[in-house]
Amino acid sequence: MIQLGLRANWRQFALLVAINAFVGGVVGVERSTLAPLAENDFHLASSAAILSFLISFGLVKAASNFIAGGLADHYGRRTVLLVGWVAALPVPLLIILAPSWGWVVFANVLLGLNQGLTWSTTVNMKIDLVGPRRRGFALGLNEASGYVAVSAAAAVAGFLAANYGIRPGPYLLAEGLAACGLLLSLFARETSGPCRARIWRCDSDRIGDQARNRGQLP
Repeated sequence: MIQLGLRANWRQFALLVAINAFVGGVVGVERSTLAPLAENDFHLASSAAILSFLISFGLVKAASNFIAGGLADHYGRRTVLLVGWVAALPVPLLIILAPSWGWVVFANVLLGLNQGLTWSTTVNMKIDLVGPRRRGFALGLNEASGYVAVSAAAAVAGFLAANYGIRPGPYLLAEGLAACGLLLSLFARETSGPCRARIWRCDSDRIGDQARNRGQLP
C-alpha cells in the first residue's frame, strides 16, 4: 500500500528537491552571463535585441507550464521530467558555439521548455508524495531549492566569466548541471499512478467528512 507523507517518502522527496536545484542552476548561469555575452561577443547595442532571449524564454516557459500538468497526467511525471532535461542538454553547447545571436535565442527556446516541464513536474511529484494536506510545504521547498540554486549558480558563473571569459567556462558549468539533473531524474520514481489514486481517495474522504460534519450526509 502506498503511504503518503514526507516521512514515508523522504528519500524521493529529497531527490526531487535536488533535481529542482539543478533546474534553477541552469537558468542561473544564463542570467548572469547572457547580457555581457550579447555586448562583448555579438556587439548588440539595442536593449530589445539583448532582451530577445528573455522574451523567447518567457513565452516558451509559460506555454510549457500550461501544458506540463496535462502531459504528466497522460504520459507520466517521470517521462515529462526526462523530456524536459533532454531539452536542456543542447542549450550550453549552442551558446558556446553560437556564431550569431539567433543561436542564443533558439537556445533559450529550449531552456524555456526545460524550465516549464521540469519545474512544474517536480512540484506535482512532490505533492503526489506528501499528499494534499502538505502541498503548501512541498511547493515552498520546491521554490526555495530552485531559487537558491539560481542565485548560487549565477554567482559562480559570474566568477568564471570574470576570470576565464564568458565562453566557454560558465556554459560548461551549465552543461554539467543539466547532465546531473538528467542523471538524477533517472532515479526518480513515477508518482502519477498509485500515489495519485491514494491522494484522490484522501481528498474524497476529507470532502465526505466535511459534508457529514455540516450535516449534508448521513
